[in-house]
Amino acid sequence: MHTKHIEIENYDPKWLFNFNKIKNILVVKLDGFILDIEHVGSTAVVGLCAKPILDIDVVIKDYSNFDLIKGKLSELGYTCEGDLGIPDHFAFCYDESKSKLFRHHLYVCPVFSEALKKHIFLRNYLSAHEIERREYCKIKSKGAELYPDNISKYIEYKSGFIDEIYKNM
Repeated sequence: MHTKHIEIENYDPKWLFNFNKIKNILVVKLDGFILDIEHVGSTAVVGLCAKPILDIDVVIKDYSNFDLIKGKLSELGYTCEGDLGIPDHFAFCYDESKSKLFRHHLYVCPVFSEALKKHIFLRNYLSAHEIERREYCKIKSKGAELYPDNISKYIEYKSGFIDEIYKNM
């Protein structure tokens, strides 16, 4: 799940197609144990440039079935990496060399997760605000230009802009 080189591409409708393909696989495997599957991150915003890596949040009610969900995801080739320092936001990686699925990051979040709420808010805000969407694309592109091999610096570079948007929550 670690991005080694940052490349920003113009919006591509195939991102939604590939999200739906992955979502369908997850829905079949996790049926009855999840509330929803959300396409979040920049690839979920029509017209926004992005790293061509999907961000997917699997929404659960609470942790009562978390071990069962981890097991079902393991059967699909996912490994839980823990919360990576973000409460109520568990990251799952998979062996990209063995997967035929579009490159993606998968997270499991309870419905009360602040990280989930922020993901959905940012997606919806950027979808509804063209000026901010264009500005964010410029920031992302500049960040990738400045820090093409340093994901931490890239994220830090764009965090001020995102924090300003979160003030609208």
